[in-house]
Amino acid sequence: MFSKFRRRSSKLEHLDLGDYTAEEYEGCLVELRRVNRWLGDSRALQTTLLRKIGKSQLKAFSLIDVGAGSGELLRTVAEWATRQNCEAQLRGVELNQRSARAIAEQSAMLNVHAVRANAFALPFSDNQFDYAICSLFLHHFKDEQAVKILRELNRVAHREVVVIDLYRHPVSYYFYITIGRLLFHNRLIREDGALSILRGFKPAELKVLAERSGLKQVEVLRRFPYRLVLTAKKTAVIPINQRKEGQRMRLAS
Repeated sequence: MFSKFRRRSSKLEHLDLGDYTAEEYEGCLVELRRVNRWLGDSRALQTTLLRKIGKSQLKAFSLIDVGAGSGELLRTVAEWATRQNCEAQLRGVELNQRSARAIAEQSAMLNVHAVRANAFALPFSDNQFDYAICSLFLHHFKDEQAVKILRELNRVAHREVVVIDLYRHPVSYYFYITIGRLLFHNRLIREDGALSILRGFKPAELKVLAERSGLKQVEVLRRFPYRLVLTAKKTAVIPINQRKEGQRMRLAS
């Protein structure tokens, strides 16, 4: 019964396969915003990264959200920064054209900008943003791919990397396939939701992936109800040409 929770599922979701209509995707964006409010993604960000920024008394900061969806968390950050009288420069990265457009449309009055780009090769320079985050995004990828994304987050971040994702837990899964499915009407949310949990992480798994990516001072916390929040310090990124030169010198010696 519990064998399915021992390892991450490799089965692809509808969102990964692209087998959905434009109308279904629009409905998915709407219900995902509801999920973020009900199940604590915004709260998880506020009680970790935003609380830390507040304590540091920064007057300005920049942040990039990779796999930002419709930009719900970016709007949370923008509204928090306004209340704190703090200037925030915010970028949301999405490969999906409709999601990138949703970020721009729904964040028109805030300092939030959308960029269409691939998470494996972000079109930004090293250390360009103070903070790099992703939420409910990493579980869509195999472990090796997740490590590559974490390396990109590390590369573009100057201060810290934050990842919010699903805790692969039996209670969460069985709650979703019984009570949770009654709450959602969109096919993508109903059918992908349980699979997303099975593709989620155990705390130790997420920490190992972060360490493999080169991140340091990695910490993984659980947040209500079944969310994991990984925080890690920025580490120096050695350019590829310097790495190759170092390898040649070691071989020559």
